[in-house]
Amino acid sequence: MEYKKNNDIWVFIEIKGDGRVRQSSLELMNPGIKIAEKTNGKLVAVLFGSDLKEAIQEVKEYGADQIIFVQGDEYKEYSTDIYTDTLCLLLQKYVPAGILIGATNDGRDMSPRIACRLETGLTADCTSVDVDEETGSILWTRPTLGGNLMASILCQGHWPQMGTVRPGIYKKEKVLNKRVEIQQEIVELSQNVNRVRVYKTICENTMFADIENAEIIVAGGRGLGNAQGFQMIKELAEALGGAVGATRGAVENGWISHGYQIGQTGKTVNPKLYIACGISGAVQHIVGMSSSNTIIAINQDKEAPIFQVADYGIVGDVYTIIPELTKKILYENKNNENVL
Repeated sequence: MEYKKNNDIWVFIEIKGDGRVRQSSLELMNPGIKIAEKTNGKLVAVLFGSDLKEAIQEVKEYGADQIIFVQGDEYKEYSTDIYTDTLCLLLQKYVPAGILIGATNDGRDMSPRIACRLETGLTADCTSVDVDEETGSILWTRPTLGGNLMASILCQGHWPQMGTVRPGIYKKEKVLNKRVEIQQEIVELSQNVNRVRVYKTICENTMFADIENAEIIVAGGRGLGNAQGFQMIKELAEALGGAVGATRGAVENGWISHGYQIGQTGKTVNPKLYIACGISGAVQHIVGMSSSNTIIAINQDKEAPIFQVADYGIVGDVYTIIPELTKKILYENKNNENVL
């Protein structure tokens, strides 16, 4: 788009199939507030769905100045064509300064299409968002060169300035007693706009995959030595009611799939408890889990960098320590005791 009408900052709020708001969207309200203050604009949350009454009430608690929603049966499930067309029409109507979108599967699918249609830039998979004091443009920061460098990117002269932000980078924070303007938009779409129909959704057959929302994570690294070590990791995670994570090294060795990878080139997490097993503590991994509330590191090398960020450290063999820890937790669980 060739011109800017206002200084507002938009956050696209994803609604899951069960009608609940995706937590990664609420996380973006936090940086959205700060950026809107610096651009002297409003923070606007944008929602699509079939029944948004409860979602709107939830979003109201996270600092939006305005909520714009589009409601209808056609928005019940994510559709690349419908969501892209609708958001493009709204952006052309309001022309905000910028829009933050979660780097989820849907966000990554929709964002480049919108940027292409509106002839603006898109910075993908960001780990930080701010405003550049010199230019007033949004400053998008993301890893590059395999996670070895961090690049700060500006997109001056084009609006809206767009970026997708990794889930888990920011923590959601409620803002109480704030008046919110709520506005419904009616969008007229072509009858033939939706070219794809979802007949069936198959979820991965594992309880350990959703690491971004997990409150407890047990992660393994190269120090495990082989793929069999992750069976031990999974047993501990299951005993704790948590999820499994891994380092890039473990994934590259073929011990576990990329969906479990934590770090600059994987997922960013902030659980209440993070147990690092056989993980040396490379910078690329640390940036993906350093915001965890409590970090426990288990490693044979007492000089391993992971101990510098850990709240508690255990120097020893993971193949001795983890089975004993799992056995202890299972025993305590059996006796209905809370060991955490």
